[in-house]
Amino acid sequence: MEPHTEATLVPPLDSLPLPRPQAQPEPPTGHTTSTAERGSFCLAVCTCGWSGPARRSRDLARKDATRHTAA
Repeated sequence: MEPHTEATLVPPLDSLPLPRPQAQPEPPTGHTTSTAERGSFCLAVCTCGWSGPARRSRDLARKDATRHTAA
């Protein structure tokens, strides 16, 4: 068997650049509120971790969220 004579040379691994790490998405900077249902109650929640009191009225929960974003 004859040796392979037409091989292309490969550069050593230390001469290749390392792959860049993937950029992490930035967390939201503002407050984004929504309402969540818990049984017969509704409460306002925010991306910052805040949550309003449990209300039976969805409208009052939305008002709690509006007050939180205004503050």
